[in-house]
Amino acid sequence: MHSSLPASFTGDASPYGGGDPYADYRTADFPFTGLVDLADRRLGAGVIAANDEFFAERENMLKPEPAEFDPEHFGHKGKIMDGWETRRRRGVSATEPHPTDDDHDWALIRLGAPGVVRGIVVDTAHFRGNYPQAVSVEATSVAGSPSPEQLLADDVEWTTLVPRTAIGGHAANGFAVDVERRFTHLRVNQHPDGGIARLRVYAEVAPDPAWLAALGTFDVVALENGGRVEDASDRFYSPATNTIQPGRSRKMDDGWETRRRRDKGNDWIRYRLVEQSAIRAVEIDTAYLKGNSAGWAALSVRDGETGEWTEFLSRTRLQPDTNHRFVLPEPVVGTDVRIDIYPDGGISRLRLFGSLTALGAKRLTARHDELD
Repeated sequence: MHSSLPASFTGDASPYGGGDPYADYRTADFPFTGLVDLADRRLGAGVIAANDEFFAERENMLKPEPAEFDPEHFGHKGKIMDGWETRRRRGVSATEPHPTDDDHDWALIRLGAPGVVRGIVVDTAHFRGNYPQAVSVEATSVAGSPSPEQLLADDVEWTTLVPRTAIGGHAANGFAVDVERRFTHLRVNQHPDGGIARLRVYAEVAPDPAWLAALGTFDVVALENGGRVEDASDRFYSPATNTIQPGRSRKMDDGWETRRRRDKGNDWIRYRLVEQSAIRAVEIDTAYLKGNSAGWAALSVRDGETGEWTEFLSRTRLQPDTNHRFVLPEPVVGTDVRIDIYPDGGISRLRLFGSLTALGAKRLTARHDELD
């Protein structure tokens, strides 16, 4: 099942009239955007093939930042756009100059992690007279690292997530998805041609239990392993999800930073682990947060949504631009972890190293089998 959100987003966009190019951009608050974006390059997503990218490279679709627009930026092939743009399709002859209803361009997307897709945004920012008339999105699950030829083989089963749907130019075109299956790759189609600035694929990560079991000890809160942010006290400068992205932060806004508090409270993030886990070691990183890092931090755990919160790392002084490591005296078991920072500021990454408990591994395997 699938539905467009909202239907009013379809339609033409006005020509660029100067000034702020986003001034007339159309968007909305989609209910699924709090989930992880599996089309994010930072997670390892990639555009592994496309039938055409004459005007603008396919890889632009997966940039995490908003699309930029420079009205004076032209190259030998024409206007250079910050997105994926194909050439204009033509018919077979002077008497049949138009493309057929079946003509379309496509791109194959490798998701950054396997997951259950809950929503898709096809963003046509700055594509005003050159956006596709319609789009469709299909998904499949293929183990390993398949080549484009393997994905396009006749024996690969594709499931429609977004049927062929008319979209609007210079707009965030959102689609809710209700397909309870685990997918690894997408095929994005634009009918008959045109340009897409950004693709966002919001989902719940569904990791491979066999891979996690082989690793033994791993980061049980990492996005790529199935951890997620459940809630946070403040997201003013940057999202809390940044704290469980892969790799170390490379700049200040690649972490989590809150506004300055003027009361006696403190800020916090609540996480859901991949499943019930035994945590043995912790890293709290404040990389690139120098005059604005958290002053102190504490960690608490609970087992299940009705469990009691128990502190396992007492309030500890943090240093700016530093990776702090803690070996726990004994494993801490639970499904949820909360970090409290005092009084405000930020951290760049949180790592919780451990392994699944027997119960956690059993439940994760059952969920994996259900999705497959």
